[in-house]
Amino acid sequence: MLEKGMKAPAFTLPDKDGKPVSLADFAGRTVVLYFYPKDNTPGCTRQACAFAAKNDEFAAKNAVVIGVSKDGPASHAKFADRYSLPFILLSDENLDAIKAYGVWQEKKLYGKTSFGVVRTTFVIGGDGVITAVMPKVKPDTNADDVLALL
Repeated sequence: MLEKGMKAPAFTLPDKDGKPVSLADFAGRTVVLYFYPKDNTPGCTRQACAFAAKNDEFAAKNAVVIGVSKDGPASHAKFADRYSLPFILLSDENLDAIKAYGVWQEKKLYGKTSFGVVRTTFVIGGDGVITAVMPKVKPDTNADDVLALL
């Protein structure tokens, strides 16, 4: 897993409309990069809606929120439309950024072991350096916790 003070790995991923978005597009701004397991699941929906509700507060702090999962652009488009999500959702179907950020990990659920995305949030400064790593975040409080850091 990446740590505070490390350079954030560069990435270019498609958004919900298939348009490529790169971390470098946000140079000079704070990026709240959160990785989540799957669109339209209860925890992921609560987390996304919490970020959406606080979107103006993030913007006031010159911060952009970006959610990343391995769902495709079409899934992201439906998710964003269904919940009126005002921030960027990126598709990482090949797990490039997910693995680069170290959030593809072994998970245990009901005694079964599998690999998946561990819900993690990174705060990246305008210079591209990670200023905070928040592993295994709680969906309901993640947005407020990040705002408190900013």
